[in-house]
Amino acid sequence: MVEGDPNKVNLAEKFARFSDHWAPRLAARYNGNEIRLAKVEGEFHWHSHTETDELFVVIEGELEMEFRTHTVALSQGELIVVPRGTEHRPCARHGEVKLLVMDADGTPNTGDATTAFEPLEI
Repeated sequence: MVEGDPNKVNLAEKFARFSDHWAPRLAARYNGNEIRLAKVEGEFHWHSHTETDELFVVIEGELEMEFRTHTVALSQGELIVVPRGTEHRPCARHGEVKLLVMDADGTPNTGDATTAFEPLEI
């Protein structure tokens, strides 16, 4: 990715480049945000992001976003914004899910920099 050089991003091509789960890949940057792609399956752990909201877009599959008081089911083409400081747990209990996630630059995907997976550029 070259800063200042507009390039088209083909999501299908980017998703085809990796297979591991819960390990986000950096597809683009936008106004101080990272646009990450992730394949997920099973349950992630409970966490929150104190400094920023987090946007999830389901590209393929079915995702359940658990909150301490309720669960929101998301299907392909749907999105959810998790407000900063809100504990949440993404779960893919019905097979693999492909996600587009937007976070502020450098936001740890686990909510904790010591346990986070550093998104790799693809």
